[in-house]
Amino acid sequence: MKKLLIIEDDQVVANIYRHKFAVEGYQVDVALDGLAGLEKVRLFRPDVVILDLLLPGVSGVEVLKQLRAETEYAKLPVVVFSNTYLSSIMQEAWKAGATLCLSKANCSPRQLIDGVRNALFPNDASATLFAPPTAAAGAIVSSPLTAESPAAETHPETRDRDAAFQADLRNSFITSFPATLATLRSLLRELNQAGDETARLKPLGELYRRIHALTGNAGIAGVPHVARLSDALEALLKELCETPRNINASTLRTVALAVDGLAPLGEQSVPPNQPQTSAPRVLVVDHETLSRRALVYALEKAKLDSVNIDDSIAAYELLVGNSFDLIFLDVDLPGLNGFELSARLRALPAHQATPVVLVTSLSDFENHANAPQNGGNDFIGKPFLFIEVVVKALAHVLRGPLFAVQ
Repeated sequence: MKKLLIIEDDQVVANIYRHKFAVEGYQVDVALDGLAGLEKVRLFRPDVVILDLLLPGVSGVEVLKQLRAETEYAKLPVVVFSNTYLSSIMQEAWKAGATLCLSKANCSPRQLIDGVRNALFPNDASATLFAPPTAAAGAIVSSPLTAESPAAETHPETRDRDAAFQADLRNSFITSFPATLATLRSLLRELNQAGDETARLKPLGELYRRIHALTGNAGIAGVPHVARLSDALEALLKELCETPRNINASTLRTVALAVDGLAPLGEQSVPPNQPQTSAPRVLVVDHETLSRRALVYALEKAKLDSVNIDDSIAAYELLVGNSFDLIFLDVDLPGLNGFELSARLRALPAHQATPVVLVTSLSDFENHANAPQNGGNDFIGKPFLFIEVVVKALAHVLRGPLFAVQ
């Protein structure tokens, strides 16, 4: 029987995987932080490790570095979980010697089981080989019947068991989701009511911890829209915790939008892995080259297709004959400014309800955000964080008609 150690700070996720891997034929132990994980590696002596990178105290990357520094564990298979948007941490994990990196938001229990199998039996011709970090996470198809049978094929009984397991996880997640939302909203109120930067750090840190757990739970339960938004929000909150000077009216507004946006996503009964009929399209209108490129780059990170243009008149003509699912408009456009263009586009049948995010300077953010919106739905302040744009865009797009329950 192969021995598996799970190093994961979320007790719920750890217990779910403990049970699932035990059923698959593994002897499983769990550690809830990095330091305990290092100790259990030496005591339990696992054949393979599942490691969350975002751990309190000793990080997952540091755990990996310490293991690789010891001759006995230099080649121990380690399958790591990372946040989709923290590419720097993912790269650190690869450099530190990760066997495989997976996105927690996009990885189902069966995909993780297959990943562990691949790590244990890298020369098994029947297993799908995993590509370097540029490949899509979780792109695996084979699955074991037991931890000892590397060439086992997916069996109908295994598929039925997986389906029942996934349905139970999903139902449990949906049942507990209202209470989760209530906690998140309470923390958001505490954050917004905090008087200064120091007072904000406690609710911000707790909000980050809760969203980190939500990402893992939504991913494992197969609730893709919640997992996708919370994954991005988790990365934004981590950035704000580590760099408090980035806490401002714009980023706080984006955090609030994302928390509010989680509610309808959790209520949607969209089956996991449901094929999407068409990709959402985003229009970016900004006459400043660097700002426009930054917006496009962030949208690419969110896997959203975009069209960008620097002229407001040309943008209006484009909107007359084309539909978009989200529009970013610079307020200070020459010719028609952002307010005027957003007011005009509301007269177009295809764009009466299209979300419009007006892009303004941070110095003018609160004045603009509190003024009549003239057709705009939301604001974001320059200079913005890339991950803030990702969160803002996903919060609007994911609750649009392309993702709604049919």
